Amino acid sequence: MEQTLAVARQLYRRMYLIRTAEDAIVKRYHENDMKTPMHMSMGAEAIAAAVCLAIGPDSLCVSSYRSHGTYLARTLETDRFFAELYGKCGGTADGRAGSMHLSAPEQGYLGGSAIVASVIPVATGAAFSLKRLGRDAVVAVFFGDGAIDEGSFWESLNIACAWRLPVLFVCEDNGFAVHTPAGVRHGYASITDIVSRFRISAAETSTTDASLLHAATQELLADMRAAQRPGFIRMHYYRYLEHVGVNEDFAAGYRPRDEYEEWLAVDPVTTQRTRLLEAGVAEDWVAEMERGIDAQVAHSIELAVAAPFPDECILFRDVMTNENVDIS
Repeated sequence: MEQTLAVARQLYRRMYLIRTAEDAIVKRYHENDMKTPMHMSMGAEAIAAAVCLAIGPDSLCVSSYRSHGTYLARTLETDRFFAELYGKCGGTADGRAGSMHLSAPEQGYLGGSAIVASVIPVATGAAFSLKRLGRDAVVAVFFGDGAIDEGSFWESLNIACAWRLPVLFVCEDNGFAVHTPAGVRHGYASITDIVSRFRISAAETSTTDASLLHAATQELLADMRAAQRPGFIRMHYYRYLEHVGVNEDFAAGYRPRDEYEEWLAVDPVTTQRTRLLEAGVAEDWVAEMERGIDAQVAHSIELAVAAPFPDECILFRDVMTNENVDIS
């Protein structure tokens, strides 16, 4: 029971951090100091929290351009996160990469990419490396429903199954590729059904309960290890905000507000908070943890606003050469 509560606490800490950080982005983005496009994770917090916790600290993860949740769930830090969003020194890439290319390889987060499905073969290659090195670890790669329409997904899936690579394909399915629903794009009924025909451990879930998602991920990882093969899990969620940006988009007409209200009733963050309290965790403990995260995010934003912009001479650092380049 205590172990279960410890997991529930860790899940809520990650989810509350993601929601609080993104709430701060929404409140401040109109100030126009964060120049990077924003692909928000609101509604999907349980997925990143559950998977990142389940795979353990020795494993690796990679994500799409909707990377806030994965980065924060993996690192639990916000100083470098906000510095990058503000384009400042001290960011994950000293302000050169922005929201879509966050990274923390030293903590097992290999990074995100703005190109749809481009991280899937990268993750597959990393899994090949882990297998060759004999490491008891996996690579979890997060991608949206739209990525399964790309050939690189199917090529990576095929080679991962053929070579029995330790890669966990995590499809964060919000039902749309930007504004286009799956029924318009797909000539099949279920991606999970198609993928399960491969030599792979496959699962699907529609819950917003992070504890249930964590348990489902653990079960899938156990099956992957026992069968020495890759895994695929499709996790349904509802994207609260527009595809890119910090606003609602129900006026666009491609999805109704009442659909959002139904998902909001089972919001992953509030659901996990309720689970903690019902399990006997003191509300004082929960509130104290929340205040600590609120203060952490506020302090990180203060640091980011005050931080200097990088010099132009580092623009090509780590791109074309390891030395500073004079572009004057």
